[in-house]
Amino acid sequence: MSENKESPEERRERLRQQDIREYASSAYSRGGLQDLVGGLSWKATGMIVLVLILGFVIYNVFFR
Repeated sequence: MSENKESPEERRERLRQQDIREYASSAYSRGGLQDLVGGLSWKATGMIVLVLILGFVIYNVFFR
């Protein structure tokens, strides 16, 4: 067996990049949450969510 087998995540990313290259003109209109978070690690995504929640709480404390 080949030692260079790609994981499902790597295959998904490779296919997504290939799709973006082939259909570059429509890539700008498809920006969704999956594309935003897809390039980040789970830690970075968690930090963004945490900052948003803390910002919401601080806003409610000071502006209500």
